[in-house]
Amino acid sequence: MNKEDQMRAPIYEALETFQKKRVVPFDVPGHKRGRGNPELARLLGERCVGLDVNSMKPLDNLCHPVSVIRDAERLTADAFGAADAFLMVGGTTSAVQSMILSVCKAGDKIILPRNVHRSALNALVLCGAVPIYVNPEVNSMLGISLGMEISQVEKAIKENPDAVAVFVNNPTYYGICSDIRSIVRLAHAHGMKVLADEAHGTHLYFGKGLPVSAMEAGADMAAVSMHKSGGSLTQSSLLLLNKGVNGDYVRQIINLTQTTSASYLLLSSLDISRRNLALRGEESFAKVVEMAEYARGEINSIGGYYAYGRDLINGTSIFDYDVTKLSVYTLGNGLAGIEVYDLLRDEYDIQIEFGDICNLLAYISIGDRIQDIERLVGALADIERLYKKDRTGMLSGEYIAPKVVVSPQKAFYSQKVSVPVGESAGRISGEFVMCYPPGIPILAPGEMITEEIVEYIIYAREMGCSMQGTEDPAVERLMVLKEQVKEGER
Repeated sequence: MNKEDQMRAPIYEALETFQKKRVVPFDVPGHKRGRGNPELARLLGERCVGLDVNSMKPLDNLCHPVSVIRDAERLTADAFGAADAFLMVGGTTSAVQSMILSVCKAGDKIILPRNVHRSALNALVLCGAVPIYVNPEVNSMLGISLGMEISQVEKAIKENPDAVAVFVNNPTYYGICSDIRSIVRLAHAHGMKVLADEAHGTHLYFGKGLPVSAMEAGADMAAVSMHKSGGSLTQSSLLLLNKGVNGDYVRQIINLTQTTSASYLLLSSLDISRRNLALRGEESFAKVVEMAEYARGEINSIGGYYAYGRDLINGTSIFDYDVTKLSVYTLGNGLAGIEVYDLLRDEYDIQIEFGDICNLLAYISIGDRIQDIERLVGALADIERLYKKDRTGMLSGEYIAPKVVVSPQKAFYSQKVSVPVGESAGRISGEFVMCYPPGIPILAPGEMITEEIVEYIIYAREMGCSMQGTEDPAVERLMVLKEQVKEGER
């Protein structure tokens, strides 16, 4: 990485130059630098709405960049050790879907863990690819799925030599990392691409002593959420390519779904954040690691909680651990993660990333301060003292291995009927069901609904998890396939 080059921010600099010219706008957006919507200008500030502009020659065009956006993409590729990079304004969802659509067509097989984000399964609905699941091992106490074991990936490849790609979470929401280097070597030896969902791994490219990044491990493509740990605005993301991937073709795929009216607020935030990480990332993430490790120790001293970390590493299903993730097991206090999540927000004015049935996740990144960590630790100690209860009758599992009957695309577009959740066991799901965050489906289209899954959905709903993916907003009914399908009729 050339540090001198990384001091530039081409999109930001072009916006600064543009704003000084006082150009009269007879183009979109229609608020005309905020004049047409004074309430919006008051909320966001005149400078912000003044930079909400349309693509034009001095500012380039994201669909076909030839100047400042292309320069920013080249600098991004250099900073992340990639051969090519694309600025994404549709979130990491669009980056994940672009990866899959770039390598898969209808009928192609793709090997992936079932605990993928909904965006990956949505891509299978769009392109008609068939999932070959490597069901990860589950930590039964924590109720979380772990990483992809090499032996499982090897078995899936041998049984499906015609698969075109292997998809890896690196790391998971909870901080679990697979042996991505070995997965890449194995997949490449069989002519398969490796796609990495690094929504939670921006910092891996800049921090020291952290798990290996996808690009360094040799993955072909990686989707990176700059807005999560990298400091850019919400919805801004990156798609990284390694050597040997046709960037021109990938751009064509991206343009199938990405907006033709890219926000320069998002683009400039990616540009500025990349510069910040390239110049100061190592120092910044060293502080993040220090804060997270301090919080982990303090929380574990309270009693009843378990803030897990590198102690989980076993070399196989947990090959490495991302210590910036402050994942905390809460059932030791008789409290579901979502209950602690609600208490922190409602009683202590602390907003954490998510709570599930067993755990909560406090996202620690470059904007956090040690005093905020202290406040979180104090609140958790308070909750342990005031709200601790007997855990009898509480569920402890987060991941239920699915039985895939038909492909996601076939199920999604099949004729469906609505049935009560409690009467859906034995039917084939025609829609997604998930808690969001983290957005990992409990059910996906084409999967058999079991009594265990029904129990989990009802339990999660009653515990207050934010349930999404169903046509029914209350998640009291599910859309299932009208006609039963025999197993294997994909």
